[in-house]
Amino acid sequence: SQTGSGKTAAFVLPILHKIAEEEQSAGSRHCRAIVVAPTRELAMQIMDNARSLAKFTKANVALLIGGTSYTTQIRAMDRGADLVVATPGRLIDHIESGYLALHRTHTIVLDEADQMMDMGFMPAIRQIMGFMPEKRQTVLLSATMPKQIRKLASDFLKKPFETEVTPQSKPVERIEQHAFSIKARDRRRSLLALLTQNEVEKGIIFTRTKRTADDVEMLLRKAGIQTFALHGDKSKGERNRALTSFKKGQIPVLVATDIAARGIDVDSVSHVINFEMPNVPEAYVHRVGRTARAGKEGVAFSLVAPAETKMLREIEQLTGLKLKMEQINIRDVEMPDRDAVAVQPPEDE
Repeated sequence: SQTGSGKTAAFVLPILHKIAEEEQSAGSRHCRAIVVAPTRELAMQIMDNARSLAKFTKANVALLIGGTSYTTQIRAMDRGADLVVATPGRLIDHIESGYLALHRTHTIVLDEADQMMDMGFMPAIRQIMGFMPEKRQTVLLSATMPKQIRKLASDFLKKPFETEVTPQSKPVERIEQHAFSIKARDRRRSLLALLTQNEVEKGIIFTRTKRTADDVEMLLRKAGIQTFALHGDKSKGERNRALTSFKKGQIPVLVATDIAARGIDVDSVSHVINFEMPNVPEAYVHRVGRTARAGKEGVAFSLVAPAETKMLREIEQLTGLKLKMEQINIRDVEMPDRDAVAVQPPEDE
């Protein structure tokens, strides 16, 4: 199903319904259902959604992710949980340490399965599935369904029922998409032009690498624009601070690698800017899918240097779109001096 179409509620609500019908609790160091997600941010978001949906039930939801206290998680497992939301590594740690057993677990959800494959989690997923009982419900969710995921489904599922809500390779129609032809040396100036010439109320800027994300963060701060970079080398506290500041509107733009392209649901993102084109065409669909969520409209800008033209053609082939190459007026854009003082982001609450 397309990103932003409500996949989380589609699996959380039936799980909560089934839990509500069961009279017996899971018991200490057991759980009744488990959701496995590729990143901490997505796991935390699923947990928040699950707790909101379970507000008027007795369902107990626990979170097992890296970068947080083991002791707190062990105490939660001592009580037992109806639903556990976890990242693969931390889940295996708890199982192998004897703090969690899955032989009473009747449902397992693998969310963003294609991203877990991209991130190299397949051996861990196979290990987790080995701890599950033979009789279970397995749910596999993905915004795209490449051949490798179909192979994964055939390994884990018996006579699976497949639901495809919308074409997997198309961004939602409410996204206004633009591609701008630039010279590679003008990329930074072109980004500042887009930000100053358009009303970017809440935007996400995507880069291919962590280093570039940090460079863009510093460029924007020196240009007087408050921002944070969000990528895998940031600590859990830094990533939480970046997302919280962005969600609250304390910073107008967030700079991110593709770790933020999947599953991060922020209300009212007005613009997505591809500072660099993604290496994988499917990643474009996920990036631009950060805007126009839940029925709203959005705008996606892509900066395309000559070396990235082939990437754009692959995206057009995947999506069936034809993006006309446009020009940006960068003549009036002033670049900040190298020794310019960077603006400070909002205080950490």
